[in-house]
Amino acid sequence: MEAGMEELMPRLLPVGDCDLAEDFDPTVPPRTPQEYLKRVQIEAARCPDVVVARIDPRKLKKKPTVNISISGCQPAPEGYSPTLKWQQQQVANFSAVRQSLNKHRNHWRSQHLDSNVTMPKSEDEEGWKKFCLGERVYSETDALSKNENLGIDYVKVGFPPLLSIVSRMNQATVTSVLEYLISWFGEKKFTPELGRWLYALLACLEKPLLPEAHSLIRQLARRCSQVRALEESKNEEQISALNLIICLVSRYFDQRDLADEPS
Repeated sequence: MEAGMEELMPRLLPVGDCDLAEDFDPTVPPRTPQEYLKRVQIEAARCPDVVVARIDPRKLKKKPTVNISISGCQPAPEGYSPTLKWQQQQVANFSAVRQSLNKHRNHWRSQHLDSNVTMPKSEDEEGWKKFCLGERVYSETDALSKNENLGIDYVKVGFPPLLSIVSRMNQATVTSVLEYLISWFGEKKFTPELGRWLYALLACLEKPLLPEAHSLIRQLARRCSQVRALEESKNEEQISALNLIICLVSRYFDQRDLADEPS
């Protein structure tokens, strides 16, 4: 080591004058506290001022992306904008659902699932889409086979968000499934199956929101307003469902810039 280099380094671990053996070798394990601190200082002096990480881009699973949007929701079609009274009532109902869910969560979590219910792992995106929406919606096939009218095949039509199911989902899983369904909704049409699960997942989402959840629900509200604005048949039931989700995101989760202004 060059003479005087040690004096230029910050002495975060000061070592006073101590009697080190003449044969002190900094490359072997230290035998005393003084040798340990001396070795740390020597290693610190050899560290470069700037370190550049070498990252193999092939090992990155996903390209990092940042989506930033400050725009609000598109207005509801003329004549379909929800009243303030309706929005306030929906927020009150939703709050009651959340309170009931939190109160009885442990009870429902202890209930046995039916033998045909196998919840996917949290990271299984395709598995959750099929689980929630059913293979028919997921595969966009509306035709029924001859034997499907004999009973409900939840693999085909999707499992409903039963309390015994959603009570088993921790916050990481709730956020992940919400992300999966919003991603699917970004390119697909709105369906009753999707609406039921979105409502249930929002009911399970804890406040205060984590940044990821905050971004997701804003993305959801904007997508709902986009689909609502493009609704050509003016399906009142569907527009009402989209209004409801926008209402909950904006007024219950305090994203007021996305709220529908009463007509």
